Amino acid sequence: MCVQYACAGEELPARAQVRRWVSAAQEKPLSATVRFVDLAEGRQLNRDFRGKDYATNVLSFVYEEDPVVGDLVVCLPVARREAAEQGKPLKAHLAHLIVHGMLHLQGYDHETGDEDAARMEAREREILARFGIADPYRD
Repeated sequence: MCVQYACAGEELPARAQVRRWVSAAQEKPLSATVRFVDLAEGRQLNRDFRGKDYATNVLSFVYEEDPVVGDLVVCLPVARREAAEQGKPLKAHLAHLIVHGMLHLQGYDHETGDEDAARMEAREREILARFGIADPYRD
């Protein structure tokens, strides 16, 4: 498990904290890198790999499925903006993005149907609650 900081920000979580979030979401053997990036890198990756010309909050890249090998890319400025818009602490939002991305790496998919989305969201809530983080989906 590797954590990379490709951007600056005093509010970036410590590597040990990121590893705790990743471990809590881990359901199968995996090797992952979590990389925090700026807007330019986030936009470039989203454009190059998803054909969308804007930075998004989190991207997950699966290279192997058994065992899982993949990368998570978290765009700090987007996460910061979203946390402010949603009135939640940045640390809680970053935890949610990392847990969400880790579940994607392990095969969870919220875009394949309501049942799959509900299953993934329930798992996220369960994991985040262990860290005292409020339900990210409540209104």
